[in-house]
Amino acid sequence: MVSQHQTKDSGSKKNGDKELGMVAPQDKSSKEMKSSKKMKFASSSAETEPTSQTTISDDSKTGRGMSTMPRVVKRKLQKLRPIVEYNKRGKGIGQAHSEMQSYIGVLARSRVPLVDKKWSQIPKDIKEQIWEAVDMAFVVGQGGKNSVLASAAKKWKDFKSTLTRHYILPYTNDKEKLSQPPETYKFIEKAQWDAFVASRISKDFESVHSQHAQIREKLEYNHRLSRKGYAGLEDELEETMPGVEIDRSTLWKRARQDKHGNIPDPKVAKKAKLIDELQKQVSEGKVSVHGSNDVLTMALGPEHPVRCLIRRIPRLGNFLMINGLSLVMSRET
Repeated sequence: MVSQHQTKDSGSKKNGDKELGMVAPQDKSSKEMKSSKKMKFASSSAETEPTSQTTISDDSKTGRGMSTMPRVVKRKLQKLRPIVEYNKRGKGIGQAHSEMQSYIGVLARSRVPLVDKKWSQIPKDIKEQIWEAVDMAFVVGQGGKNSVLASAAKKWKDFKSTLTRHYILPYTNDKEKLSQPPETYKFIEKAQWDAFVASRISKDFESVHSQHAQIREKLEYNHRLSRKGYAGLEDELEETMPGVEIDRSTLWKRARQDKHGNIPDPKVAKKAKLIDELQKQVSEGKVSVHGSNDVLTMALGPEHPVRCLIRRIPRLGNFLMINGLSLVMSRET
């Protein structure tokens, strides 16, 4: 259960409800807070038929380490559900979306067994529990159950990858280190940990791991985005660049800049310069763009057909993720 986890949720104990950012709906001081840090809430109280809405600001920051998302649990007890917002392209944005993703990660790590299986082989009742827990805590909106389970599948897979890379492979010659689950993840049952370790130090896994490592080496243009992702970046640029059309090439370039606006990777910087030149030629009428043949395609080359299809049909991406299928392309767009 979520309550079994240890947490390093910074300052939550020190500042109490103030750190959680919870204020009563009638507290007018909340109107003075920045709108970008407010979340819309819907009351889930069964006593009130019309759905009431208010805005509550949550400025709390979560520290690194294992989090139990205590503020989410507290709001569930208060029957308050943040309304997840989406941009015009249907991508989740804002604090409620970020918190929901973190909560899905907690559930995926704690409720799904640590086994050497694919997501499609996980029992349906466990997936249903994850969806119900998220649905009780957030007004999910677009995507609904499919998007939540797709996210849970990815986070569960990423969790196993983290355990493998940081807590198993570096200690293959140290049986004592591998004898117990990591301190950070004490909720992992020892029997599951022992079986998982055995699967990860087997010759079969070594072969698969080597193949995946070769694929990762082909990723040329890794982005530098944090949890906000492309949707969050697009939302941010629309606020700071009003009236300017944010196309794919602009997003691609901005996603690879550091906080000072520089691009450290020489290969990426070269492509970014080409994008600037192409954008200038388009604005001058020297080059025309149409359909999928946009500036980004001109700079990087044609998209992989499957990735292109997934970008245009989001549900296909959800289907592939839910069924344990993944695709790694060199474009990293």
